[in-house]
Amino acid sequence: MTKHTGFTSRLNAWLLHKGSERYNEKVNERKRSLLLDVSGRVLEIGPGTGANLEYYPKDISLIGLEPSPFMQHYLKEKAKQFKQEIEIITGTAENIPLSDDSVDAVVSTLVLCSVDNPDDTLSEIKRVLKPGGQFLFMEHVAAPEGTSLRKAQRWVEPLWKHMADGCHPDRETWEAIENAGFDYVEIEHFRLSLPVVGPHIMGRAVK
Repeated sequence: MTKHTGFTSRLNAWLLHKGSERYNEKVNERKRSLLLDVSGRVLEIGPGTGANLEYYPKDISLIGLEPSPFMQHYLKEKAKQFKQEIEIITGTAENIPLSDDSVDAVVSTLVLCSVDNPDDTLSEIKRVLKPGGQFLFMEHVAAPEGTSLRKAQRWVEPLWKHMADGCHPDRETWEAIENAGFDYVEIEHFRLSLPVVGPHIMGRAVK
């Protein structure tokens, strides 16, 4: 994943902290349905400033893999706000510092757009999941090929990636998930009223 140092990463953490509430308003019911029945030992990759903490059941064992120290600061504060216990570990999604078959679920929201290697990340997610474990995801993705929005995503990608800690607005993330070798994959495409990153997917994959 991108190195999270310097002014840009600090600014991005602050912007995410300020903007996550507005984003959650747009996806509130979808997030609730996605995370409602999660249980056991749960790993969230890239929890950022804690935008998902309000949706988790209180009786899970939650681990947050967050490489950015600036994000971790806000994450700890948000965990206190929602009285959600969370173990925060530092590392990358391409090399998750957990044992094989060690978690019941992995959660990713707005993360696969910014990892250095989505295929390696998905391979690591499969590795740490127990057999029958679920990968739950909500991600912004590329607009359909040939559309004006897809062209706009490609045009802004170099600057967008620099300003948003490595985020790629035009990744076909659904294809990477479908090709990652899970036993079962369920994906829903939907659209939010957001510039550039309106196209989204959500769903689950079972190991």
